Amino acid sequence: MYMYSTINHTVITSRVPLFNHIQRVPKFGLLRIGQQGRIIRKMAWSLDKCEQGIIESVSGIVRPATQVYTDEAVDALRAGKVIAVPTDTLYGFACDAWIYEIKGRKHTSPLAICVGDVRDIGRFAVTDHLPVGLLESLLPGPVTVVLTRGESSILEKSLNPGLDSIGVRVPDSDFIRMIARGSGSALALTSANLSGQPSSVDIKDFKSLWEHCTFVYDGGILPAGRAGSTVVDLTMLGKYKILRPGSAKEETVSILERHSLQEAGAIV
Repeated sequence: MYMYSTINHTVITSRVPLFNHIQRVPKFGLLRIGQQGRIIRKMAWSLDKCEQGIIESVSGIVRPATQVYTDEAVDALRAGKVIAVPTDTLYGFACDAWIYEIKGRKHTSPLAICVGDVRDIGRFAVTDHLPVGLLESLLPGPVTVVLTRGESSILEKSLNPGLDSIGVRVPDSDFIRMIARGSGSALALTSANLSGQPSSVDIKDFKSLWEHCTFVYDGGILPAGRAGSTVVDLTMLGKYKILRPGSAKEETVSILERHSLQEAGAIV
């Protein structure tokens, strides 16, 4: 997941004491950006009844990460609920800005967004300075591209206040991409683990956090390891800067240099 260092009717009950004292501050999480540019700022976790084929406990509902459940996942996000989903690298949380309270992250960490297709990136960030075909060569894949938001970005101004850049992912994972397409906009994505703890490649790795999710979508054990996505800054004309090596640094650098980009700060 991307970090600069890589979701209403809301029910917050006494059964979730963690949320009784949450203050409204910008946080890093998986955030649904509304079609009118509004950021949904409320958080809930559902106490839905168990249905056939579903595992339910006090820790949430586990379902297989299959196309059958994409509409349900989209509806959950639109209702301000929290879900956990597999990507092409790690498991992530899909929720609104209250995700910081789940992860214990500092409020200063920026958000990244996830979109369904490469062609969607231009709605949220500036891409016209990039070589033709570069984004299509990098994505879908385990790469987070950091781009300038620009004046034409439909992202809410209060998203990552004080920053003019945004990290964007198009994971090579059908399930989360179908969810992003179904939302009609962008999601913000963070790894499903407490801050400072190992990233999750199996839903069991973050079982202690299930209670904060309405649905946990199980994609099995993810094979990419725990390195997360490779984060690359593409805000500079003709330059790139690797912000995090991640799981695909060598392939990413090869693609960047094949498109005539030079490493920022490199002596030519």
